[in-house]
Amino acid sequence: MSTLYPLINSACASFTKLPPSYRERIWGTTKLSPWFPDPANTTGEVWFGGGEDESLLVKFIFTSANLSVQVHPPDEFARQYENSRGKTEMWHVIDAEPGAQVALGFRNAITRGHFEEALKERRVEELLQWTPARRGDTFFVPAGVVHAIGAGLTVCEIQQNSDVTYRMYDYGRPRELHLERGLAVSELGPYEGKVALPLHCSYFTADKIVVPKAKALQLAPGTERTWITLEGKGQWNGEPYRRGDVWRLADEATSVTIEPEEATSFLVVASTDPDRK
Repeated sequence: MSTLYPLINSACASFTKLPPSYRERIWGTTKLSPWFPDPANTTGEVWFGGGEDESLLVKFIFTSANLSVQVHPPDEFARQYENSRGKTEMWHVIDAEPGAQVALGFRNAITRGHFEEALKERRVEELLQWTPARRGDTFFVPAGVVHAIGAGLTVCEIQQNSDVTYRMYDYGRPRELHLERGLAVSELGPYEGKVALPLHCSYFTADKIVVPKAKALQLAPGTERTWITLEGKGQWNGEPYRRGDVWRLADEATSVTIEPEEATSFLVVASTDPDRK
C-alpha cells in the first residue's frame, strides 16, 4: 500500500465515473477484453476525460502493429505554433505479448542531418533505442523524446491534454507526416525512459496501489484525482467497479471506501500542472 494513501475509518467522497470514448486506429485491434467489450471495428485507443478545461487525458492503448515513430512538442513551441499545450506523457504496461517493445530516444547521439537522411531512407528504426516492454513496466516520455509503441501491447497512457503529435515515420502507411516541426522539437540523443512508480513530473503524479480487502483510504485534499482500475472488481463508495473503469474524485474529496470482490490494483493520477483549471 502506498504511503500516499493511509487508512482511515470513514469515507465520503465526491466522485464521477468517466465515460469511455472509443477511437478507431489502423494499428489497433478488435480484442479489447477483459478491459472493454470487443468492438466490431479496429480500435486502438479508449479515451477518458480530456475535456476543454482539463489538463490531463487518460488513454488505454491496444496495439496489433507498431505505432508511428513520433515526437510531441513542449509547451512553448505548442503554444506558438499549435495554440495548444505541449504533450508530456507516461505509459504503464498492463499486458504484453512475448517480444513486445517500445522505442525511446536514440541508441547514440545523432545530428539533425543524420536524422533527416535516415527518415528519407526509411531506416530510422535502426537508430532508435528499442527496449523490451513487460507487464508492470512504466515509461516516462517527456516532450521532445522521439518514440514509438510496438505491437502486442496494452498500455495505460497518462498525458497532458493535447492531441498534437508530429508523425516522423509510419512504415509506408498513407498518413500525413510532420517532419519540419517534428525535427524542430526532437531531442537527438539517448534517453533512458523506464521509471519506477510513484512518478512525479511537472504535469502529473502517478502511483499504483493494490487493495486486497475492504479499506477506507485518506486522500490529500485540494487536488483532483483520477483512479484507473487496472485489475479486479468490487464496490467503490457503494458503486460497482471493474477493470477498465476510470473514476474522477473532485478537489474536496478527502476519503474513499473500496470493497474489492478480488484484489484490485489502481493507477492513481493527480494533476500538478500550475495552469490546471
